[in-house]
Amino acid sequence: MIFAKVKGKNGQGDDLMKTHYVILAVIIPALIGAPEVVHAASAIDKNYVRSLAAPRKTILVVEYFDGAQTSVGRKGYATSRGFQAVSPTDIKVDDRTQLHLYGLEPCQGEMVNAKEGFAGSCADFARQQLAVLMKSPKVLYCRAFVSEQNAPVQDVTCYGYYNFPRSLDTVDSLEEQLLSVGALKLAKKADGSVMRPDLAAAEKIGRGGFGMWADPRVQGQ
Repeated sequence: MIFAKVKGKNGQGDDLMKTHYVILAVIIPALIGAPEVVHAASAIDKNYVRSLAAPRKTILVVEYFDGAQTSVGRKGYATSRGFQAVSPTDIKVDDRTQLHLYGLEPCQGEMVNAKEGFAGSCADFARQQLAVLMKSPKVLYCRAFVSEQNAPVQDVTCYGYYNFPRSLDTVDSLEEQLLSVGALKLAKKADGSVMRPDLAAAEKIGRGGFGMWADPRVQGQ
């Protein structure tokens, strides 16, 4: 369970802030992939991800794979300040590197979700939700193709390890969480097919009326 806090404005310009609780489904990604991003050849080793945790630090590890899905390298980062969401789909690692959650995008224009107390731009809603996920992970574990290794903006798929003693201990896909709460939707290729078919089940949960999907205008996009 993630404690998601959103902030928006109502018609009179008053600030609204409401905490809502969303049970996030853990969906093991299917082995269907696009060439631009590494999808798990098998379920990730969650015990390995947990083992990366360090006291009073947020740990980020990016693991790089070749075309045969073989691990060929890793980069690790540690910070006491956490990592920042700088856009609806981008995480700032340092001044030289950002990680981009490949194949996802916010809705276009404005959205309203009265139940969650939000009225504002789709991009703001999505960025706020990603920022929530950046507040408390012990570990961020991401995967990318080796061709991304030195790029300033790297296409990745990411997981977060969240631990609150006696209440929560989970390793979940960031993309699945953002899709399930209706913060983001699947981006499409020029031919109309989605870039991340492995995440279709997570988007289907969001389309049940969460986040952006509570606004009828978004349904038509």
